[in-house]
Amino acid sequence: MLNGDRAIRKRVVVTGFGAVTPLGRTADEFWQGLVAGKSGIGPMTLCDPTDFPCRIAGEVKEFDPKDYVSGKEAKRLARFSQLGIAASGMAIENAALDLSKEASERIGVLLGNGSGSFPDFDAQMRVLMEKGGMRITPFFMPMALPNMAAAQISRTFGLRGYNNTVCTACAAASQAIGDATEIIRRGAADVMLAGGAEAGISQLGLAGFSVMRALSTMNEEPTRASRPFDASRDGFVPAEGAGILILESLEHAVGRGANILAEVVGYGASADAYHPVAPEEGGQGAATAIRWAMEDAGIAPEEVDYINAHGTSTQLNDAAETAAIKLALGDAAYKAPISSTKSMIGHSLGAAGGLEAIVCVRTINDGVIHPTVNYETPDPTCDLDYVPNVARHQNVDVVLSNSFGFGGQNVCLVFRAFAA
Repeated sequence: MLNGDRAIRKRVVVTGFGAVTPLGRTADEFWQGLVAGKSGIGPMTLCDPTDFPCRIAGEVKEFDPKDYVSGKEAKRLARFSQLGIAASGMAIENAALDLSKEASERIGVLLGNGSGSFPDFDAQMRVLMEKGGMRITPFFMPMALPNMAAAQISRTFGLRGYNNTVCTACAAASQAIGDATEIIRRGAADVMLAGGAEAGISQLGLAGFSVMRALSTMNEEPTRASRPFDASRDGFVPAEGAGILILESLEHAVGRGANILAEVVGYGASADAYHPVAPEEGGQGAATAIRWAMEDAGIAPEEVDYINAHGTSTQLNDAAETAAIKLALGDAAYKAPISSTKSMIGHSLGAAGGLEAIVCVRTINDGVIHPTVNYETPDPTCDLDYVPNVARHQNVDVVLSNSFGFGGQNVCLVFRAFAA
């Protein structure tokens, strides 16, 4: 599935990024924590988890939305929109993008989000039940809908170009980046803010995942609870955050003298057509997305220097992803280092791929592969190189980033070191 002729389509480059994460409120703090093998997971504070088997989370600490918007605006924005605006502002600054010199209708926003604002659904339903429907806040709908982070980002920064939201669960942010790449490739925008934002930690969300038995119950050791690919893994750790890339056509980036950090060269998306929540056991659907992304990038399996795994720390996902990598890369799968960012920050659902895309770009630029922490007991079904516990220094030119969502929706992105 090759998305157009590589010889004539526009090249898409990364010129900036911004992040708000459980490991820090900037992309630099996030990256430094990852390389050090530090965990951002701790006791859950954003809601009362007392009645649930999982009581830990990857939360963004000491976040004050008034650092990014006015106090009046902050009260009218859901937390996921606040996080998205914060990350977007940092990305614009990181890219040295002077919006006053740009045509606003040529700059778009494409975000991934999995659930809208579960905390507001939860809180306003309590108001409805206790006080009646006419007592809920009039800002409920424009706060809670999944598209509102993208809408509020465009409004905050005056961006009048293409605007959309992808809601493919845990694949959403990566799909948003892939779709934004296609928007630029076809000439519909010069610049796209792309990534994801999620802030769903609430009793409603916690209950939904708990009854599915999807979450870790290692409450006494929160920093050790997320353990992708380890034989003792017992579920994912819920998290929140936002990660935004600035994508530009190469011509636009060169024309304004931008610092080019990497190039997006491949994008593949597929469906398992198998089960509402469980991945296809043999990984065929995910392997298809990986193969399509490599085909789109024009690379062979042997050229892959690093894979940022979806790596959720669930029994089914980690085994299926390992199988998919083997199917797609063949023998080269055993030579490619793999690590899971979620081992240190938990699973931020629709935002995960945006944060992991930033990791891919930093890996290329810094020549450092962050570890998969808490990897202690090998699993025979997960027998690849997961860069256990300690960062690895090596040159990295080509990176795959995997994201797989409920519903069997699979996405793979390929990033490459930029060469003129």
